[in-house]
Amino acid sequence: MRGANFSYILAIVIAAVILAMMQYQYWYGEYGHANLAEVKSQLAEQTRLNQEQSYKNSILLADVKDLKSGLSAIEEHARLDLGLIKRGETFVQLSNAPITYSRQPLPEVQADVEAVDALPEPAVTDQAQ
Repeated sequence: MRGANFSYILAIVIAAVILAMMQYQYWYGEYGHANLAEVKSQLAEQTRLNQEQSYKNSILLADVKDLKSGLSAIEEHARLDLGLIKRGETFVQLSNAPITYSRQPLPEVQADVEAVDALPEPAVTDQAQ
């Protein structure tokens, strides 16, 4: 009977060791629970990128359909990209640069500023001997 108790204890110890190893693998292993948050964030980022690319693809598909179906899309592209102007049309270009004028009078410029005609030539020394 003593040998049977030892074999039961040994089986329990081996089962406990295997269970501990499996728990360690689950919590801290390469594909374990600790890595789950990182994988979820990568999945969310990839899903966002896929949706963004899908949106861009749908815009391009609509553009291709417009180009195949009629001349209005071709004319629009020619106007925007190539600067198409038809006969009889007037081209007007508006600037969105900021207005930089002032109603203040210009400051007086000093008239006694001396002009410099020429700078003196630098002295050339012969260092090759």
